Amino acid sequence: MPTKSKKTAPKTPKAKAPDPPAFTQQKSRVIAMTGIRSFIGSNLLQRLQQEGRHQIVALDLEKPEFLKPRTRFYKLDLTSTTADVTLSEILEQEKCDTFIHLAFLSRPTHKSSYAHELESVGTMYIFHACAKNKVKKLIISSTTMVYGALPINPNFLVEESPLRGNRNFHPIRDRIEVEEQAQSFQKKHPEMVVTVLRPCTILGPTIRNFITTYLGLPVITTLLGYDPLMQLVHEEDALDAYRLAVERDCPGVFNIVGRGVLPLSTIIKLSGKIKAPILHAVAYPLIDGLWLAQVGIAPSGYLDYIRYLWVADGTKARKELGFFPKYSTKETLETFLGIQRLRAIHLVE
Repeated sequence: MPTKSKKTAPKTPKAKAPDPPAFTQQKSRVIAMTGIRSFIGSNLLQRLQQEGRHQIVALDLEKPEFLKPRTRFYKLDLTSTTADVTLSEILEQEKCDTFIHLAFLSRPTHKSSYAHELESVGTMYIFHACAKNKVKKLIISSTTMVYGALPINPNFLVEESPLRGNRNFHPIRDRIEVEEQAQSFQKKHPEMVVTVLRPCTILGPTIRNFITTYLGLPVITTLLGYDPLMQLVHEEDALDAYRLAVERDCPGVFNIVGRGVLPLSTIIKLSGKIKAPILHAVAYPLIDGLWLAQVGIAPSGYLDYIRYLWVADGTKARKELGFFPKYSTKETLETFLGIQRLRAIHLVE
């Protein structure tokens, strides 16, 4: 018989957020960015453009409309075999001292080979180019999903916890490979600041990702007998964390999480959706079959994350990065649900 996941966890103290850091006192940088059309990438880039303190070098397949004249754009395909050469030439020409790597997929894809070339191999190209051009600082986006969702997980996973995500599941395997590359790169280049941010599930009024699709379904699949604690970080808090990483030289890995947790059942109840519990022995092949038929929203590897605990601890980010989330997990969910209700009656797009 399946055992229920624990529904209680030690309460973390609610830390009072300090005054915003005085970014205006920090030095100007020349920042190269990938993934500028992703949610984090586009919003972070627009924040930096609005401040106007840093020179931005935007790298992507297509030039987005929101780029300001001062921002330089270069077409870059990270899946190209010559991407590292092209990127190295750009970094040398622009004299970039900071690199923000955000070119990662926010949704599962059937094109696993493309995803691997983009995320794992593409990241390798970035490391080569940054090393050749002596870039001083590298910020890489990851996810707390790399810890894996397992029945043996502790109540709170810290940054030193092993990465035990399912390596047979390509979205997680590629992210773990990226982190392993980052760890190896930092050891070879201790003179560089390598910062890895691991956000938990990002939710909010404007972001669109896998979890917004999942919670948008009229009937939400769960696994019979399992009700794990879930953790959310508000989209504005996540952007603040990346903004802090730009301004503060903090090498290492940081969990970026909101305050508190909620059981999955509570999230579904607050969402006003119908819960459809399925035996896990049936759910995995069923979900894979729907995915292969291209009518499902994700492969079965994601079922682990609605089955077992994978809550991360945010203490290190508070102490070293100065990241204090403004929103709790419940407040984050409420802001998302509020905008969803307005969309349902066509008051917002």
